Amino acid sequence: MLLEATIRGVALPDVPAWASRCEALGFDAMWTTETNHDPFLPLVLAAEHTSRLLLGTGVALAFPRSPMSLAYLAHDLQAQSGGRFALGLGAQVRAHVERRFSAPYDRPAARMRELVLAIRAIWEAWDTGAPLRFEGELYRHTLMPPAFVPGGFPHGRPPILLAGVQERMLEVAGEVADGVLVHPLQTPRFLAERVLPALVRGADRAGRAAAGIDLDVALLVATSDAEREDVRRRVAFYATTPQYRAVLELDGRGALGERLHALSRSGDWDGMAALVDDDLLEDVAVCAPTGAAVVAEIRRRYAGLAARINLHAGAHADLDAWAAIATAWQVPPG
Repeated sequence: MLLEATIRGVALPDVPAWASRCEALGFDAMWTTETNHDPFLPLVLAAEHTSRLLLGTGVALAFPRSPMSLAYLAHDLQAQSGGRFALGLGAQVRAHVERRFSAPYDRPAARMRELVLAIRAIWEAWDTGAPLRFEGELYRHTLMPPAFVPGGFPHGRPPILLAGVQERMLEVAGEVADGVLVHPLQTPRFLAERVLPALVRGADRAGRAAAGIDLDVALLVATSDAEREDVRRRVAFYATTPQYRAVLELDGRGALGERLHALSRSGDWDGMAALVDDDLLEDVAVCAPTGAAVVAEIRRRYAGLAARINLHAGAHADLDAWAAIATAWQVPPG
């Protein structure tokens, strides 16, 4: 497994130092979120101040952007990073896409599948000089004058990874993606019983091998009491979302999701956190007193399931807190 970090709550001027230290600590990749900042801009700076890290959007919202705009962004970041960019895309939920971004959300699984195919068709036209002829049900791209072609891909085309929790979206990832970005609200059981079978079904439909699709697992970690409580609040926030309730339902906790959703509508964030008991916290996060203990538990839970482990924090990413984890990760399992 590879070890990755997600940058969260870091101001743009601080990104160069953060990325440089992330690489120095031995992380294999750095991902950006689309929460209160654009996910692409930090990666331009990170590419300038690193030489080895994979740099990816984890995730960029797909539907508020056209396949063409995503194709250009990915092309330029792949060039800027010297071939170290990964395009991670997610659907988000209907309310955010329609009400925050004023973008369409109809048929999200079909839309995501077609969007990925459209991006690849655009890249193919740029790379080979072939006419651009993509005509789907939801996206249509048939114009590409030479003046608008940015060039080919001397470092290869970037991989496309899809975020997914619902089985239909995971099947789409199995059909068309290079990897899956698994949401932090997850358990090893959910990966084994829901995520991997859905990937296989999608891959079988496309006539490809599911074994070639990387599973990149976002994992909430805590090594102190304060971090543990931050993680508890974040689990409560995620569990309010109906789309993420499948993780709770698998372990008979579906009613908890309904209670959390009701509290979120009244803004009772403290009450929500109080409903996340220690059993749930330990199931979806790794909480241990030392970096070595965190690493041992990660390997126990996810060896053979995940290709990559992506560390997430409760409140904001803190490389000081993760330094001991990164150091312990360099020690081969005994």
